[in-house]
Amino acid sequence: MMNNETLNITHSHEFKLLGDFFRCLERQGPFYLPLARQALTYCAELPARAQIADLGCGTGGQTRQLARALPHAVITAVDLMPAFTERFEQEIAGTELERRITVLNRSMDALSLAPKSLDLIWSEGAIAHIGFEEGLRYWGRFLKPGGYVVVTEATWFRENPPAEVVRFWNENYPDITTAAEKTAAMQRAGYLPIARMPMPEAGWMDYYRTVEARYEGFLREQNFQEKAQSLVDRLRHEAHLYDRFKAYYGYTYFIGRKV
Repeated sequence: MMNNETLNITHSHEFKLLGDFFRCLERQGPFYLPLARQALTYCAELPARAQIADLGCGTGGQTRQLARALPHAVITAVDLMPAFTERFEQEIAGTELERRITVLNRSMDALSLAPKSLDLIWSEGAIAHIGFEEGLRYWGRFLKPGGYVVVTEATWFRENPPAEVVRFWNENYPDITTAAEKTAAMQRAGYLPIARMPMPEAGWMDYYRTVEARYEGFLREQNFQEKAQSLVDRLRHEAHLYDRFKAYYGYTYFIGRKV
């Protein structure tokens, strides 16, 4: 579940390096637990033994929260990064969660799930890797009629953002748009939009503090190689940019129901 700044790193084949950095973190992107809990309240008609997929699960931080919030749910947690899924599997081995969570190392656009088998698809900060509308269309085939989707996606909060931040997003995720435009895309993909909620600044700042605390240890592990330093520099730049321009962009929770 890495944030959008890392997309072009993944595409430039620094896949393992990215896994090495983020595998030690509970979360791989901005999050805000109170808002996630609120989003789940909109999924009011979930069955007691809900069938859930957490797509882009990372090391399983939000998967565990879902399991705690829905104590009888059965969850399939999917991530492409082996470093993440291996850690997640190791951590739940021998626990009660192992009976309820299946961890799969595969792409979220090549799922092996049965059609119309899910009551809820949850995805924090990951749908950008395959495209918001495209991802919702594809994932929709795995939802039961009336099933829910909860995703976080980067959106503009204000009109006319400064050129520097527009350039940053054009280079890293040009599909960023307003929440209203994303809601329209959700409708086109076959969902009834239920709610949308912008993530507060606290969710981003907590994440960046965690990432910052990882820099020194990661660089030592990588023997201060140039590529490792480049990744750290990029993450520092991302955090600095957010601190300067956070009024203009951030994540929004989108909750929808399959028509």
